[in-house]
Amino acid sequence: MSDADQQARMLLVEDDEVFARVVARALSQRSYDVAHAVDNPSAHQLINSHTFNLAILDLNLGGESSLELIEPLKTRNPAIRILILTGYASIATAVEAIKLGADNYLAKPADTDEILTALLDSSKLGEASKTDVSRMEPMSVRRLEWEHIQKVLKENDGNISATARQLKMHRRTLQRKLQKKTGRKMSPGFKSTICA
Repeated sequence: MSDADQQARMLLVEDDEVFARVVARALSQRSYDVAHAVDNPSAHQLINSHTFNLAILDLNLGGESSLELIEPLKTRNPAIRILILTGYASIATAVEAIKLGADNYLAKPADTDEILTALLDSSKLGEASKTDVSRMEPMSVRRLEWEHIQKVLKENDGNISATARQLKMHRRTLQRKLQKKTGRKMSPGFKSTICA
């Protein structure tokens, strides 16, 4: 590892405290200066007060999407490398993350070596998402439904009511389907994209 890499400042945005603690400790032992945020507001505070060389973003933060963090990270440091992590790989969100400027996309579970390889190795950029996509085949009916819901939800900027209307589905039914995948309660006024 070069001196520049040893001084790399890394942002880890992860709402699973145990996973974040394990990853942050492993990265710190490899000489990375790791700042941890559990949600978008705390991540924005860190982004506004520090310049990061690397970022690892958990896609789903308690029902919010971390994709909104890509633009401010890129604005602050155009050379930053960004890795999106997710517990439930979605083709639609992987494509969206890469379009927004993420360098790679990796499905959990992933260990520190896999995370660093996906984040740092230029020859591997894009390979993790290709591998994850190939692992998904063949897609079940539930999986196809989830992908379609994610696509329509994204088209409606995360608006549950508009998405339910477009899918010709009752709003509560859609909320239940989204809640099953994320395992989290949603408030009735929920408007953010769910991307597990």
